[in-house]
Amino acid sequence: MMFKFGSSHSRMVCSDISDCSPAVLVDGARVAYGSNVVLDDVSFSVPAGSLVGIVGPNGAGKSTLLKVLVGIVQLDSGIAMLNGMDPIKARGTVSYIPQTDSVNWSFPVSVYDVVMMGRTVQIGLFRFPSKRDRKIVEDALEVVGLSHRRNDLLSELSGGQRQRVFVARSLAQEAKVLLLDEAFSGVDVGSQTELVDVLRLLCSDGCTVLLVTHDLTKLACSFDCVVCLNVHVCACGKPEDAFTPDVLAELYGAHREAFLNMG
Repeated sequence: MMFKFGSSHSRMVCSDISDCSPAVLVDGARVAYGSNVVLDDVSFSVPAGSLVGIVGPNGAGKSTLLKVLVGIVQLDSGIAMLNGMDPIKARGTVSYIPQTDSVNWSFPVSVYDVVMMGRTVQIGLFRFPSKRDRKIVEDALEVVGLSHRRNDLLSELSGGQRQRVFVARSLAQEAKVLLLDEAFSGVDVGSQTELVDVLRLLCSDGCTVLLVTHDLTKLACSFDCVVCLNVHVCACGKPEDAFTPDVLAELYGAHREAFLNMG
């Protein structure tokens, strides 16, 4: 099943393809809460169809970066663009999956209904889903391998299955950019691999995926590129090039040895 989705300082490019218009462009981004600087001169770009890992320690600004890209947090300075649009104008083409601890899992909603929420903008208020809307939702559930759980409550699913439901919702939305915050948190390794496979499928259809994580397991090598973030960009590139001892030391300090044997 295939889905079709419709400054003076140096910017890091997470790709060997230099002549492509970037799907995500961040240039000189700065965010501060009072005297607390969360993002400082963050600059990078990635082309469409990339699977990108945003990695770094707790408090590094990773979640804030996603919130900038989705238009929840405003920049103090710099720019952020998605497919040539600022985050506010791009909202209809961006899907954001927050950290799991921000979701009310006890709310009695079915898997099918969650995925149908991705069609809200297309359906409009006070209208019922069309045959096409229902077909898109069914296809999205098939892609993530959860058609057989369509009538189950979201609360009855495992952590990995819940994440795939939200990815299916993004498919139903026909998002061009997918932002996931700590998608691997509380998910077993087998489910992580399945989730990466689904994200790879989205990327093959031109969707750009940014996935925040602080867990540098072997799955990190599945990314096309990584942005190593600790308030500023420490490195940006292929995992095997970016994860050097010096960069890991800048990210994790004295704990860097825990990450040197990840591959």
